[in-house]
Amino acid sequence: MAIIEVNHLTKEYQLGHLTSLKETAVNAIRRLSFQPTISRERFKALDNVNFAIDEGEVVGIIGHNGAGKSTLLKHLANISKPTKGNVVVRGSIAPLIEVGAGVNPELTGRENIFLNGSILGIPKKVIQQKLDEIINFSELEKFIDTPVKRYSSGMTVKLGFSIATSLDADILIIDEVLAVGDLAFQRKCFNKMEDMIIHQGKTVLLVSHNIRQIERICKRVLLMDHGKIVADGNPAEICGLFYAQNDEKIKEQSHHSSSRARKELSGDIELNAVEIINDRGEKIESIYTNENITFRLNFKVNKTLENPNFGFGIHTTDFLYLATEITESQFKNKILYPGQYILAIEIPSFPLLPGVFSIRIGIEAGKIARNIFYEEGVINFQVKSSNIERTQSMTEGFISLNGKWKFLDNNGQ
Repeated sequence: MAIIEVNHLTKEYQLGHLTSLKETAVNAIRRLSFQPTISRERFKALDNVNFAIDEGEVVGIIGHNGAGKSTLLKHLANISKPTKGNVVVRGSIAPLIEVGAGVNPELTGRENIFLNGSILGIPKKVIQQKLDEIINFSELEKFIDTPVKRYSSGMTVKLGFSIATSLDADILIIDEVLAVGDLAFQRKCFNKMEDMIIHQGKTVLLVSHNIRQIERICKRVLLMDHGKIVADGNPAEICGLFYAQNDEKIKEQSHHSSSRARKELSGDIELNAVEIINDRGEKIESIYTNENITFRLNFKVNKTLENPNFGFGIHTTDFLYLATEITESQFKNKILYPGQYILAIEIPSFPLLPGVFSIRIGIEAGKIARNIFYEEGVINFQVKSSNIERTQSMTEGFISLNGKWKFLDNNGQ
């Protein structure tokens, strides 16, 4: 029997501001005169959602902002009531849905530990036995007797996660709140969750925009869009579908938006275009993994530049820097006079695995290497492969090692 059942779950909200006194009076008059009243538009945050989760399953829930992920978790945790349908939960739940959820700000950290334990039906003696473990994990020893309202958001998350994972609830529900904590504590949290999953067999529901962590931890993934579950299956397949949706969205935005990321321009030099050229001399928009390609930078120099130094980099669409090439001393004694120029950088056997990536360019000049140009997200481009699946690449990394395998005998021959 499933530990969680969701049956035809629908949640509607009314859009717009609260009804004013004038609107209330007008609607009253309309009702008395049998005329239709003025009503606000209704929005379905959840639209006829159906699924079941078995005991011990680890399920990730992904989707774009506004897809309904957090609303769904609030219904599973019985924080919100549905408009239609129902949720059946067979077991106790420890929810960590938003910063401060389940934590009383007027009470101290220690008092909140006992309060949450009591809500879960855990005897005070058992809570007392686990108290040191919870406090040590939270790293809040100095502040455990301080009211939570004086905690930072990161400290509140630490306390909430420590309570939720240390007290013996049957189901752990976690939203994006872990992103609030520091990196070291995030790593500690994921290690704790993996221990709960592997050694304790807990049922875990995890919402996160960190898709790589979803793929690593979860055995099943639900993809939500506009309040509906549009895909349900193994992590590689569903996350691959989500990446494909993101790729298309990013490409569409790059074609319709003139705004770019970080930009620092002096006016000494203008970048007119960045072109991608294959080994047949053709302009292309997509690159295949291990293809020989050339990036051509078309720019205009407005002021004489001495000792120019060009930097060319590639980053993910969420600004993780992957690689950088710098001309360094190649143009140490070169002078660029006002005019039009083309600078090419050849990259043999392009190593990136399938995905959507961006270009960043920086330029320095002068004897003291003054920064005269820097821009991120100059262009977006897609990397494809004829023999590497998108989902394989995202679970294994960004770079193709292009290695060759062979068996050797015991003599290493």
